Amino acid sequence: MKTAKLGALEVGRIGLGAMGMSHGYSGAGSDDDGAVRTIHRALDLGVTLIDTAEVYGPYVNEELVGRALAGRHDEAVLATKYGLISHTGREGADSSPENVRQAVEGSLRRLGVDHVDLLYQHRVDPRTPIEETIGAAAELVAAGKVRYLGLSEAWTDTIRRAHATHPITALQSEYSLWTREQDEVLPVLRELGIGLVPYSPLGRGFLTGTIRSVADFDDDDMRRTNPRFAEENFRANLAAADEVRAVAEDAGATPAQVALAWVLSKGSDVVPIPGTKRVARLEENAGADAVELTDAQLRRLDDVTPARGGHHSESQMTLIER
Repeated sequence: MKTAKLGALEVGRIGLGAMGMSHGYSGAGSDDDGAVRTIHRALDLGVTLIDTAEVYGPYVNEELVGRALAGRHDEAVLATKYGLISHTGREGADSSPENVRQAVEGSLRRLGVDHVDLLYQHRVDPRTPIEETIGAAAELVAAGKVRYLGLSEAWTDTIRRAHATHPITALQSEYSLWTREQDEVLPVLRELGIGLVPYSPLGRGFLTGTIRSVADFDDDDMRRTNPRFAEENFRANLAAADEVRAVAEDAGATPAQVALAWVLSKGSDVVPIPGTKRVARLEENAGADAVELTDAQLRRLDDVTPARGGHHSESQMTLIER
């Protein structure tokens, strides 16, 4: 697989989001052995950026990733996140310096490592100045427990203030054919030398064309509470999936590969992390590395109407900066 740069950090240009192996989606946590095989296959294919977080599960996803990477840590670029669980007794998001320190110690233990390669603040904590949060994280870099720092769903002012405190390597935010707000942030990221790591680059599976009804989801699947999957919005959003499928037929690729290739076309500093727990889907996603879309195909995809409905629930959107 080709490589990409997130700041000074080199990774395979397509990563792997591990959340759905344990958390949030239909069947999550039902096949840990299969998930381990998927992570092993990812490394075999040059998918090096493996993404997890303490809140996934909670905790069990980090333990799963740690088990999968045992003996292969040197092949992976391991990323995790802090801030959505408080270890200090606060309610809500907690990026206080003490919580950052406690969260990282727990993550290191569950992952079975002495350092993580990329540590993200999971969401901006409005009660803690970003300078204090990143200052505490920078102390962990100095101590050798973390290599690089990142942010997630932060907007431009926070990004600049954080970067002025300690270099930020990557911003992880939702970005795909139907979630395009990060187009406004990319110029700032490039000015500062920060890479973009899009999560949900396949629209939580919607852009693969395989989801035609919310009835496909288990009762505990988080997409049942996502506004984009509410019945009226769902029907309207099918047009985007249908257009991706049409371009895929023209390109001789799958819809998932085309949706990922569109994200990859945005630059060598953009590294999507599609999530899956299945080897076959992992191999399909990795195949997007070889898909070269024509200018005409890219224009058709650029013209796809972004999704109708918010990309998180109303309460979750309060933690996403805009």
